[in-house]
Amino acid sequence: MLKRILLVVTLIVLAGFTLDSSTARAEAQKIGVMNVQKVLLDSSSGRKAKEIFEKRTNELQEKFQAEQDALVALQQEIEKKSSAWSKDKKSEKIRELQLGQRELQVKSEDAQLELRQLQDKELEPILKMLQTVVNSYGQKNGFAVILDSKVAVLYADPAMDVTEEMTKELDKRLK
Repeated sequence: MLKRILLVVTLIVLAGFTLDSSTARAEAQKIGVMNVQKVLLDSSSGRKAKEIFEKRTNELQEKFQAEQDALVALQQEIEKKSSAWSKDKKSEKIRELQLGQRELQVKSEDAQLELRQLQDKELEPILKMLQTVVNSYGQKNGFAVILDSKVAVLYADPAMDVTEEMTKELDKRLK
């Protein structure tokens, strides 16, 4: 039992020395942060991709609005006239409404898939180029690490932010 305690204490002490030396090395390293989302939204290619995505989104919304309006009108008709209709007529209209709702739901899911694919298609070349830009910028300027400020970075000194530089470099390379 005493041997185990000594072993644990020894490991803790060694771990402490290891952490102290790695901390000293980390302090000497240059670290940068950037907001990837801001780079994408502020870059000319990112704005163009966003416009394409929003245009298609609006087209799909307009397309589905007419169908949605027709279903709302059918539902209102059922609510108003159902007491005057025969049981068969009422069942037929309810079934028609349910089928229309299901069709609209399937179309909506298809549209969401289409939009995800469009977003991926538009962003993929931009993200690949951004990765190249980050790598070359980091190497050229002596950075050990460049992190996305929106992912697991709770605080960063504003002097470490390279977002604007990345946006400018991305615009240069994608023109």
